[in-house]
Amino acid sequence: MSKYFDDLETRAADERKSALAIRLPQQIAHAKSNTAYFAETLRGFDAATITSVAALAALPVVRKSDLIELQKQQRPFGGLAASGWGKLGRVFSSPGPIYEPEGRVADYWRTARALYAAGFRAGDLVHNSFSYHMTPGAWILEAGAHALGCTVFPAGVGQTEQQVAAMADLAPNGYVGTPSFLRILLEKADELDIKLPSLTKALVSGEAFLPPVRDALLARGIAGYQAYATAELGVIAYETEARQGLVVDEGVVVEIVRPGTGDPVAEGEVGEVVVTTFNTDYPLIRFGTGDLSAMLPGISPCGRTNTRIKGWMGRADQTTKIKGMFVHPEQVAAVIKRHPEIARARLVVTNSDATDHMTLHCESGGAGIEAAIAESVREITKLRAEVRLVAAGSLPNDGKVIEDSRKYD
Repeated sequence: MSKYFDDLETRAADERKSALAIRLPQQIAHAKSNTAYFAETLRGFDAATITSVAALAALPVVRKSDLIELQKQQRPFGGLAASGWGKLGRVFSSPGPIYEPEGRVADYWRTARALYAAGFRAGDLVHNSFSYHMTPGAWILEAGAHALGCTVFPAGVGQTEQQVAAMADLAPNGYVGTPSFLRILLEKADELDIKLPSLTKALVSGEAFLPPVRDALLARGIAGYQAYATAELGVIAYETEARQGLVVDEGVVVEIVRPGTGDPVAEGEVGEVVVTTFNTDYPLIRFGTGDLSAMLPGISPCGRTNTRIKGWMGRADQTTKIKGMFVHPEQVAAVIKRHPEIARARLVVTNSDATDHMTLHCESGGAGIEAAIAESVREITKLRAEVRLVAAGSLPNDGKVIEDSRKYD
């Protein structure tokens, strides 16, 4: 049996680029022709010319944070869905509320590949502890498990004693759910003196999968891997046996951009995860997830050749209220664009004397430009800021554009 889900995972970079040059303009044309939102926002762009990731960067970003308002304006999906009732199999609701469609194609969320990399195979019984109520988490994993030929026990959340009893009776091979709930189930099994020797693998998502948690599972004989997914996009990237970052799924294009902008950052720099999907029911083009990550150089030692990301590294939306005014990452980006001599910048907010202060730290080789930059900050944010020039490479590489360091105790 192959260690890879299919040949797409190991294809050469040139082959992947050639396929992208065909699929990308087709998907953009489809989105423009079949959704009201992209018909408007991409009106001035020729889909036929968008044949690479570099060309894709010219298009505007639609962010997850925009969806609540867009969906209020145009029910149910803000004009971003290409399919309606009847063509869709299910509709879900996430906090906001934000509504997400599910099409009728097999493995709609593209989860089978991540499950396969985690060791799941046809004939496995999968204990699914994601919620089946309103939100899509459980269905995302169930669809992939079914596509692989697995059987699923729909455990959902809560009722830990009943779940442990079912695991003892049915002897599942694998678990899908959050890592914290798996820990709760294992501790309940210990409390009840119930052994679960059949459970040898897990694919976890929905929260950080920290090394101590991973190692604790391994000590119990359970090999746990993580998948990075969202309710809008399905699986974006997944962990492999190499355990060196997450490999980007073959059904999406991932960019890392400077928070508050659509501008790609250099490889290794932390920024917002922006995803373009080839889903025809919900053809999201440059969808800003609001999550932070960074690209890793080279290819995975496991042999999969697609781009890798470090994994989830925090949230990109750093909007902060200062002296009664909201300051957004987009405004910091606007200051940088006014002054090309700034390579990177970080706005730090403090309140050492019970009064809010803003300091814009700028990586720049220029001199005597502080006053001009401070004036730009005031024009753009309507607030005063001190400007400090710092050495290139001295700002932390954590994706933060606005750092709120105020103390409230």
